[in-house]
Amino acid sequence: VVRHADYLAVKCGEPYGTLILTLSAISIEVMTISAAMLHGANNPTLARDAMFAVIMIALNGLVGLSLLLGGLRHREQQYNLQGASAYLNTIMVLAVLGLILPNFTTSMSGPRFSWPQEIFLAVTSVGLYAIFLLIQTMRHSQYFIGSQDVSAMPNPEHDQRQMRSTAYHSVMLFVYLIAVVLLAEKFAIPLDNGIERFGMPQALGGAIIAALVLSPEALSAIHATLGNQLQRSVNILLGSVLATIGLTIPAVLTIGLVTRRPVALGVEGGNFPLLLLTLAVSVVTFSSGRTNILQGCIHLLLFAVFLLLIFFP
Repeated sequence: VVRHADYLAVKCGEPYGTLILTLSAISIEVMTISAAMLHGANNPTLARDAMFAVIMIALNGLVGLSLLLGGLRHREQQYNLQGASAYLNTIMVLAVLGLILPNFTTSMSGPRFSWPQEIFLAVTSVGLYAIFLLIQTMRHSQYFIGSQDVSAMPNPEHDQRQMRSTAYHSVMLFVYLIAVVLLAEKFAIPLDNGIERFGMPQALGGAIIAALVLSPEALSAIHATLGNQLQRSVNILLGSVLATIGLTIPAVLTIGLVTRRPVALGVEGGNFPLLLLTLAVSVVTFSSGRTNILQGCIHLLLFAVFLLLIFFP
């Protein structure tokens, strides 16, 4: 997966190479969640738990690890401040509207929206994500290109015998991503059995599956950071979070409206302040244009809190 993603990054350039990787992986995950809602047991918190796990793993675990490893190897790394701000502004709006606001509405009992609110949120999520893609790929694509990308990007002539057409690498990337997601979902059955047998928390299973699904993006992001291509790592990780929220919310709300199944989106308990703290720390981390190991350690600490709350809520 990483090899084909790297070739696409060379052939298509940023931000198109990483956009192909994130959209492919997250689209498959969204389809998996949708299929589980349509054919599985009625679990109103399935989409919420999946989105929250992706946010915690990507924004805290993977961002923290990338910044720590990048800081150890390169001391400081640079990224495009305008691109990171565009990501975080959109992520914060969708995360607050989708995962926090349901806890404070009074039209429905519990962390749920009424059907007019669900329609509004689904339409605005799709619209806002579409506008972001327009900004990323057309009007302001320079926001998502770092100053180090040109010098740090692999030579297009490197490994020329293995590099093929863009269509070939796109298809192979999609095939491998499908294999990763299918293996993760197949692994979910014995994983759930083991969790139930040993009396472990159910949220652990969702976190492990989310980590497996995010593994292609994780490897690509860490590989880019070690190669001093922090902007590419930012595009992958923040793009994965944004795509997860922007595509999952309208998909599950539409399915819920059509099938008349309740969808609970509001994050509750200790996860609520943890989500707010993660968003706030992410804004501070990506507000200067430079990163170091301290910021990586802070994000890893928040990820450790996420794991702690799984076992000791």
